[in-house]
Amino acid sequence: MIRGVRVKAVCWLDDDADRFGAAVRGRIAEFTEAWGDVAPTGFAATAWRIAMGLDPAYVRRHPRIIDATCRRNTWDGTLACETVIAAPWPAELSRSRHWTHDRGWRDWPQTFGQYLTPTDHDLVRAPHLRTQVIVAAMIPPDRLPPPPDGPAAGVERAAQRAVAVVARELSDLLGPLLAQLDAGAPATK
Repeated sequence: MIRGVRVKAVCWLDDDADRFGAAVRGRIAEFTEAWGDVAPTGFAATAWRIAMGLDPAYVRRHPRIIDATCRRNTWDGTLACETVIAAPWPAELSRSRHWTHDRGWRDWPQTFGQYLTPTDHDLVRAPHLRTQVIVAAMIPPDRLPPPPDGPAAGVERAAQRAVAVVARELSDLLGPLLAQLDAGAPATK
Protein backbone atom coordinates (compact mmCIF):
# COMPACT_ATOMS: atom_id res chain seq x y z
CA MET A 1 0.00 0.00 0.00
CA ILE A 2 1.26 3.46 -0.89
CA ARG A 3 0.30 5.86 1.90
CA GLY A 4 -3.39 5.04 1.81
CA VAL A 5 -3.44 4.02 -1.88
CA ARG A 6 -4.35 0.41 -2.55
CA VAL A 7 -2.21 -1.30 -5.19
CA LYS A 8 -4.42 -3.30 -7.55
CA ALA A 9 -3.36 -6.17 -9.76
CA VAL A 10 -1.76 -4.93 -12.94
CA CYS A 11 -2.01 -8.14 -14.97
CA TRP A 12 -4.10 -11.21 -14.27
CA LEU A 13 -5.13 -14.28 -16.26
CA ASP A 14 -8.52 -14.87 -17.80
CA ASP A 15 -10.43 -17.82 -16.38
CA ASP A 16 -10.56 -19.55 -19.78
CA ALA A 17 -7.28 -21.47 -19.76
CA ASP A 18 -8.68 -23.93 -22.32
CA ARG A 19 -9.02 -21.15 -24.89
CA PHE A 20 -5.39 -20.16 -24.34
CA GLY A 21 -4.29 -23.81 -24.50
CA ALA A 22 -6.08 -24.21 -27.83
CA ALA A 23 -4.37 -21.07 -29.15
CA VAL A 24 -0.97 -22.44 -28.06
CA ARG A 25 -1.67 -25.78 -29.78
CA GLY A 26 -2.83 -23.94 -32.92
CA ARG A 27 0.35 -21.85 -33.04
CA ILE A 28 2.82 -24.51 -31.87
CA ALA A 29 5.22 -23.74 -34.74
CA GLU A 30 5.95 -20.33 -33.17
CA PHE A 31 7.72 -22.11 -30.29
CA THR A 32 10.16 -24.05 -32.52
CA GLU A 33 13.26 -22.06 -31.52
CA ALA A 34 12.46 -22.44 -27.80
CA TRP A 35 12.43 -26.25 -27.65
CA GLY A 36 15.19 -27.47 -25.37
CA ASP A 37 16.65 -23.97 -24.92
CA VAL A 38 18.50 -23.54 -21.63
CA ALA A 39 17.09 -20.01 -21.31
CA PRO A 40 13.32 -19.86 -20.77
CA THR A 41 12.96 -16.35 -22.17
CA GLY A 42 12.17 -17.22 -25.80
CA PHE A 43 9.43 -19.60 -24.74
CA ALA A 44 7.98 -17.09 -22.27
CA ALA A 45 8.03 -14.27 -24.86
CA THR A 46 6.19 -16.42 -27.40
CA ALA A 47 3.61 -17.55 -24.84
CA TRP A 48 3.08 -13.91 -23.77
CA ARG A 49 2.62 -12.75 -27.38
CA ILE A 50 -0.01 -15.44 -27.99
CA ALA A 51 -1.79 -14.64 -24.71
CA MET A 52 -1.93 -10.91 -25.46
CA GLY A 53 -3.01 -11.49 -29.06
CA LEU A 54 -6.20 -13.35 -28.20
CA ASP A 55 -9.48 -11.47 -28.38
CA PRO A 56 -10.24 -10.98 -25.60
CA ALA A 57 -6.67 -11.29 -24.36
CA TYR A 58 -5.85 -14.18 -22.03
CA VAL A 59 -3.91 -11.68 -19.93
CA ARG A 60 -6.25 -9.03 -18.56
CA ARG A 61 -4.65 -5.75 -17.57
CA HIS A 62 -5.09 -2.55 -15.64
CA PRO A 63 -7.12 0.02 -17.63
CA ARG A 64 -4.10 2.33 -17.98
CA ILE A 65 -2.00 -0.33 -19.70
CA ILE A 66 -2.26 0.28 -23.42
CA ASP A 67 0.21 -2.41 -24.47
CA ALA A 68 2.67 -4.85 -22.89
CA THR A 69 5.17 -6.74 -25.01
CA CYS A 70 7.98 -9.15 -24.17
CA ARG A 71 11.00 -10.35 -26.12
CA ARG A 72 14.28 -12.07 -25.47
CA ASN A 73 17.03 -9.53 -24.76
CA THR A 74 19.81 -10.27 -27.24
CA TRP A 75 22.45 -8.82 -24.94
CA ASP A 76 22.10 -11.10 -21.91
CA GLY A 77 19.12 -13.41 -22.45
CA THR A 78 16.79 -11.75 -19.94
CA LEU A 79 13.15 -11.19 -20.79
CA ALA A 80 12.77 -7.60 -21.99
CA CYS A 81 9.30 -6.21 -21.27
CA GLU A 82 7.98 -2.91 -22.54
CA THR A 83 4.73 -1.56 -21.13
CA VAL A 84 2.90 1.49 -22.48
CA ILE A 85 0.83 3.24 -19.81
CA ALA A 86 -1.75 6.02 -20.23
CA ALA A 87 -0.68 8.91 -18.03
CA PRO A 88 -2.05 12.33 -17.10
CA TRP A 89 -0.64 15.43 -18.68
CA PRO A 90 2.67 16.55 -17.20
CA ALA A 91 2.49 19.35 -14.65
CA GLU A 92 4.13 21.75 -17.11
CA LEU A 93 1.11 21.40 -19.41
CA SER A 94 -1.70 20.96 -16.91
CA ARG A 95 -0.79 23.92 -14.66
CA SER A 96 -1.53 26.49 -17.33
CA ARG A 97 -3.85 26.10 -20.28
CA HIS A 98 -2.48 29.14 -22.10
CA TRP A 99 -0.89 26.86 -24.71
CA THR A 100 -4.29 25.43 -25.73
CA HIS A 101 -5.48 28.73 -27.29
CA ASP A 102 -9.07 27.78 -26.34
CA ARG A 103 -9.15 24.89 -28.79
CA GLY A 104 -10.74 22.49 -26.30
CA TRP A 105 -7.81 20.11 -25.97
CA ARG A 106 -8.79 16.78 -24.42
CA ASP A 107 -7.00 14.01 -22.60
CA TRP A 108 -7.43 10.26 -23.16
CA PRO A 109 -11.01 9.30 -24.01
CA GLN A 110 -12.33 6.74 -21.53
CA THR A 111 -15.17 4.23 -21.53
CA PHE A 112 -15.88 2.40 -18.28
CA GLY A 113 -12.42 3.42 -17.06
CA GLN A 114 -10.61 1.98 -20.11
CA TYR A 115 -8.27 4.43 -21.87
CA LEU A 116 -9.00 4.52 -25.60
CA THR A 117 -7.61 5.91 -28.82
CA PRO A 118 -9.79 8.82 -29.94
CA THR A 119 -12.11 8.05 -32.82
CA ASP A 120 -12.26 10.18 -35.95
CA HIS A 121 -15.47 11.67 -34.53
CA ASP A 122 -13.60 12.62 -31.32
CA LEU A 123 -10.84 14.28 -33.35
CA VAL A 124 -13.30 16.36 -35.36
CA ARG A 125 -14.61 17.83 -32.11
CA ALA A 126 -11.25 18.63 -30.47
CA PRO A 127 -7.52 17.86 -30.56
CA HIS A 128 -6.33 15.23 -28.09
CA LEU A 129 -3.08 15.07 -26.14
CA ARG A 130 -2.57 11.50 -24.94
CA THR A 131 0.40 11.26 -22.63
CA GLN A 132 2.12 7.90 -22.24
CA VAL A 133 4.71 6.49 -19.92
CA ILE A 134 6.78 3.69 -21.41
CA VAL A 135 8.36 1.33 -18.91
CA ALA A 136 11.19 -0.88 -20.15
CA ALA A 137 12.32 -3.53 -17.68
CA MET A 138 13.89 -6.96 -17.52
CA ILE A 139 12.72 -10.19 -15.93
CA PRO A 140 15.71 -12.40 -15.07
CA PRO A 141 15.57 -15.93 -16.56
CA ASP A 142 15.82 -17.54 -13.10
CA ARG A 143 12.33 -16.20 -12.28
CA LEU A 144 10.78 -17.96 -15.30
CA PRO A 145 9.75 -21.63 -15.42
CA PRO A 146 11.83 -23.91 -17.67
CA PRO A 147 10.58 -24.39 -21.22
CA PRO A 148 9.41 -27.84 -22.33
CA ASP A 149 11.72 -29.97 -24.48
CA GLY A 150 9.24 -30.12 -27.34
CA PRO A 151 5.65 -29.76 -28.45
CA ALA A 152 4.45 -32.96 -26.77
CA ALA A 153 5.87 -32.13 -23.36
CA GLY A 154 2.86 -30.37 -21.81
CA VAL A 155 3.38 -27.19 -23.79
CA GLU A 156 -0.05 -25.72 -22.95
CA ARG A 157 0.51 -25.95 -19.19
CA ALA A 158 4.11 -24.68 -19.53
CA ALA A 159 2.86 -21.69 -21.55
CA GLN A 160 0.23 -20.94 -18.88
CA ARG A 161 2.90 -21.05 -16.16
CA ALA A 162 5.23 -18.77 -18.13
CA VAL A 163 2.46 -16.22 -18.76
CA ALA A 164 1.40 -16.35 -15.10
CA VAL A 165 4.96 -15.61 -13.97
CA VAL A 166 5.35 -12.67 -16.38
CA ALA A 167 1.96 -11.29 -15.25
CA ARG A 168 3.04 -11.57 -11.59
CA GLU A 169 6.42 -9.93 -12.24
CA LEU A 170 4.83 -7.04 -14.14
CA SER A 171 2.23 -6.62 -11.38
CA ASP A 172 4.96 -6.45 -8.75
CA LEU A 173 6.98 -3.95 -10.79
CA LEU A 174 4.19 -1.71 -12.07
CA GLY A 175 1.61 -1.93 -9.27
CA PRO A 176 3.03 0.93 -7.17
CA LEU A 177 3.52 3.14 -10.24
CA LEU A 178 -0.08 2.62 -11.40
CA ALA A 179 -1.43 3.14 -7.88
CA GLN A 180 0.37 6.48 -7.79
CA LEU A 181 -1.05 7.50 -11.19
CA ASP A 182 -4.55 6.42 -10.12
CA ALA A 183 -4.25 8.37 -6.88
CA GLY A 184 -3.77 11.52 -8.95
CA ALA A 185 -1.75 13.17 -6.20
CA PRO A 186 1.94 13.97 -5.95
CA ALA A 187 3.98 11.39 -4.11
CA THR A 188 5.01 12.18 -0.56
CA LYS A 189 8.58 11.60 0.49
